[in-house]
Amino acid sequence: MGYLTLDRLVKSYDGRVNAVDEISIDIAKGEFLTFLGPSGSGKTTTLMMIAGFEEPTSGVIELGGENLARRKPYERNIGVVFQNYALFPHMTVARNVAFPLRMRGFPRAEQVTRVHEILDLVGLRAFADKYPRQLSGGQQQRVALARGLVFNPDVLLLDEPLGALDKNLREQMQVELKRIHREVGITMVYVTHDQTEAMTMSDRIAVFSRGTLEQTAPPLEVYHRPRTRFVGEFIGDSNFFTGTIDATAPGRVELDRFGPIQADAETCRGIGRGQVDVLVRPERLQLVRPGDRAVLPNRLAIKINVIVNYGDSVLAIGDAAGQVIRVRIAGAPPEAVREGATVTVGWAPGDEHLIARAAGA
Repeated sequence: MGYLTLDRLVKSYDGRVNAVDEISIDIAKGEFLTFLGPSGSGKTTTLMMIAGFEEPTSGVIELGGENLARRKPYERNIGVVFQNYALFPHMTVARNVAFPLRMRGFPRAEQVTRVHEILDLVGLRAFADKYPRQLSGGQQQRVALARGLVFNPDVLLLDEPLGALDKNLREQMQVELKRIHREVGITMVYVTHDQTEAMTMSDRIAVFSRGTLEQTAPPLEVYHRPRTRFVGEFIGDSNFFTGTIDATAPGRVELDRFGPIQADAETCRGIGRGQVDVLVRPERLQLVRPGDRAVLPNRLAIKINVIVNYGDSVLAIGDAAGQVIRVRIAGAPPEAVREGATVTVGWAPGDEHLIARAAGA
């Protein structure tokens, strides 16, 4: 049993289509769990049901073993941080942060002490007397975070809180959020469509698609061992091939366009037989040099169409047998890697990930 448990949670607005469809997750106390998915996948609706702003059509939400169904939002001791900050413009930073304490009837002396402590935590003690209009976007977001934490909630919900920030500030706030989570030890549920945010901060990621859960797992497992093709394509860059496991030869997979490859034999045995999606991440593909045949038996000749330079690496995007192939090359690429050139890339058995395809898929 989790500390925060969602059991077969359903939300329908029209009685016909489920915006959230049978979501079940156990969230541990002190965990940082991220709901990740495209727009309209149900992640924010699920968050709002936890907060009490949306009522489930069916299913159970339990916190510490208690059913929250009959509790109003203000009775749930759950903090919420929104993307648009939702700060009171006529109140100072200190008064904004103290607002939840006043609403809960905390003694005034305790309010002052608690506000000072939480502003120290988010690095805004010196801005206590400023108004929101006098702060940067990042500072306003810290105020919203402080307000969500100040009353010691059981759970803190964050709905795309960094979406309005620029790239550098967003990355700084990712580090800050992780630090605060570590120091406070609170259970956090975070909603985003940004893969980098999810990978950077989360203990686990719950990947949403069309109102359902595709996979819930630690970030590296979601990246390296996605349970479905959707997860593999949504998280990071990917190269997908379709093929069929050859049950007569250990580890042999016959790709539809490219012929046989040698995959991890144990993985093939675990799947058995049938069609599979074969995922090879761009960084797993290597330029083939003379003498590499033994270690890189799986090979593709690709014509490079575009090269994207990231400074510490380049992404070569090319074509092989009519399929787009992406290759990540660390450092400065050799002169042979240029737009218009044809190069051979390969990977070793086990550098791919196999996903069994459902019948009829």
